[in-house]
Amino acid sequence: MKLKALLLTSALALAAGPALAGKAFVTNERGNTITVIDTETWEVTDEFFAGNRPRGITASPDGTKIYVCASDDNLVRVFDSETYEELPSLPSGPDPELFIIEPSGKRLYIANEDDNLVTVTDTESRTVLAEVPVGVEPEGMGMSPDAKWVVNTSETTNMAHFISTEDYEIKHNILVDQRPRYAQYTADGTRLFVTSEIGGTVSVMDIAEDGTPTLVQKITFEVPNVQPEWLQPVGAKVTSDGTRLFVALGPSNRVAVVDAQSLEVLDYILVGQRVWQLDFTPDEKYLLTTNGNSNDITVIDVAKEEAVRSIQVGDQPWGVVTIE
Repeated sequence: MKLKALLLTSALALAAGPALAGKAFVTNERGNTITVIDTETWEVTDEFFAGNRPRGITASPDGTKIYVCASDDNLVRVFDSETYEELPSLPSGPDPELFIIEPSGKRLYIANEDDNLVTVTDTESRTVLAEVPVGVEPEGMGMSPDAKWVVNTSETTNMAHFISTEDYEIKHNILVDQRPRYAQYTADGTRLFVTSEIGGTVSVMDIAEDGTPTLVQKITFEVPNVQPEWLQPVGAKVTSDGTRLFVALGPSNRVAVVDAQSLEVLDYILVGQRVWQLDFTPDEKYLLTTNGNSNDITVIDVAKEEAVRSIQVGDQPWGVVTIE
């Protein structure tokens, strides 16, 4: 009986223990650091060196590793998400800016701005599997939910390149507006959104079952008393249910809320200065924005579609990723 009581007491103690807090990792492009934020308390808990000019950031699918594009180091730095210890780095081409990791966590697709290549890197062997020539100044990287397609956006060529992950060949090129920055699929893979910073639009593509894209519409933005040239779409995220698209609008200091079905712009959320990239918390309760000129992030309540707090981080925050 005493043993049973002890086991029951232990089980109750474990059940009553505090839940593991989530974390947000923010790259500070000018400060060369990563700021760590507890997403339960919204307090900054740490900051550590991330390499020179850290920009794009993502996590391994299991959340144990953080990958960072150290643009001026010409490599991808890797960190343990618990201890922040630096692990062996990954090769990339010169000036990596953004990347995307496949669901298995094995391959990383990296946009290398200076040499017009997408580098495919094996995260386990730390070797380059392929280099795919794309347009001039590649930046944005998106991946279809089935991981059969990687989309790269080239800033100067103004195209979205659709790369087959089976043979690393470009199968489709779609012309979009000036300086495309980001590519985001819906969770069901039937639609793709590509932001164009200088063009001021989001190109909407319907995706066929075989992955073929068709440009169907362009979303434009208009905010009273804000100059049109300040409305510069950069980062974008779609809710997993496909109902809302959030678009960071750069120096306008706004995030647009778009009905992802009707493509109607519903609202604009005022955030920090020069909003750049976005990421949901894993439960999608919150959307985090990086605001490069005010050196903070804004936390948006997704259900209410409103900003609820601002958190100071490092010098010129650029990218953000969250883990549980």
